[in-house]
Amino acid sequence: MNKETVKNIRKNYNMNQRNFAQAVNCSFSLIALVEVGKRRVTKNLEDKIKQAFQLNDHDLKTLQGNTKSRCETSAPTFFRLVFL
Repeated sequence: MNKETVKNIRKNYNMNQRNFAQAVNCSFSLIALVEVGKRRVTKNLEDKIKQAFQLNDHDLKTLQGNTKSRCETSAPTFFRLVFL
């Protein structure tokens, strides 16, 4: 996972950095630093993001570098990513 993937996931869920950090259970500053490239995405952070948004490895591969995507709700009230 890279900084663009983190930003894409956050934007797909229409979240600001603070709300995203709360959902992932990490600090706002970590997310901000990752997105500007001053900190790298650790395995621990990647696992937290995957768990918080119920993403699998296939979802992450699809998201890397993809800036045209949107969210929709699917059963049972979990978000899944749908790509245009």
